[in-house]
Amino acid sequence: MTFQADLNLALELADIADAISLERYRALDLRVENKPDRSPVTDADRSVEQALKAVLAAKAPGDGLIGEEYGNSEAQQGSNRTWIIDPIDGTANYMRGVPVWASLIALAIDGKPVVSVVSAPALGRRWWAAPDIGAFTQDIDGSIRSISVSGISVLENASLSYNNLQLWDQAGKAEQLLEFSRRVWRTRAYGDFWSYMLLAEGALEIVTEHDLKIYDIAALVPIVEQAGGEFSALEGPLTANSSSVLATNSKLHQITAQAFS
Repeated sequence: MTFQADLNLALELADIADAISLERYRALDLRVENKPDRSPVTDADRSVEQALKAVLAAKAPGDGLIGEEYGNSEAQQGSNRTWIIDPIDGTANYMRGVPVWASLIALAIDGKPVVSVVSAPALGRRWWAAPDIGAFTQDIDGSIRSISVSGISVLENASLSYNNLQLWDQAGKAEQLLEFSRRVWRTRAYGDFWSYMLLAEGALEIVTEHDLKIYDIAALVPIVEQAGGEFSALEGPLTANSSSVLATNSKLHQITAQAFS
């Protein structure tokens, strides 16, 4: 099986998403609503997902789709392929003018995310990965380079991104996080997709957070794994229903998982 055609389609979807989201970024007439779970959604989120859904219907009509804003569509009988889309990851940043947001696009086969693109146009950055192709990033100057996780194997030399302190508190694990923070070199909360991309580039070693959905997670997995990292639920194997996750450079995965078990 070759994944180049699937990756090409994912990159095309990312181009479309970037054009729509950048046009509405910092727009004075940006429309913002709160969904039933109290998370924000903008007209840009919805426009991106509608556009990508239309392209997939035309170019991959047999594939299933999981989208954050417009729900799911089943794959045709006999197909094991599902696209998973978060039109704008970091909507709260997007609507406040913080440039750390991205479109997340993944293809899962038999439920496993294998091809993905994370595109952050306000940062001028993009990341992608696929089996037998590897993990890559495009820097702000347009240059492309392969990426890999760090080789740090000592916890005391590791950098941790925990993302959202309030969610750790709500999960009843704030004290565990504080205790673990004393064992690592550095802690930061870079947030959203950004933490995982820094992990894949070797800039930090551990990322863990709570209260995620499959569309928050799927596109991160191939990039971290193809860069040599490991991705799981915080307390076991990663599934479609996992909401608390752990990603590491693989060398520190077991010791970190044990700390939060």
